[in-house]
Amino acid sequence: MLGIWRDFLVAVVTALRKPDERALAEERRRAVERLADETVRENRRTVDPPE
Repeated sequence: MLGIWRDFLVAVVTALRKPDERALAEERRRAVERLADETVRENRRTVDPPE
């Protein structure tokens, strides 16, 4: 009986952690995209200065 409760609690904790991990992964992905966009804009500015 104790094993069933332990498995249940492990499943609950695991289920509660996954959204946080997904949210962190999504935020990291957005940060990398912003950095890439910023880097591209910066490189275009230095390579092709406005006339």
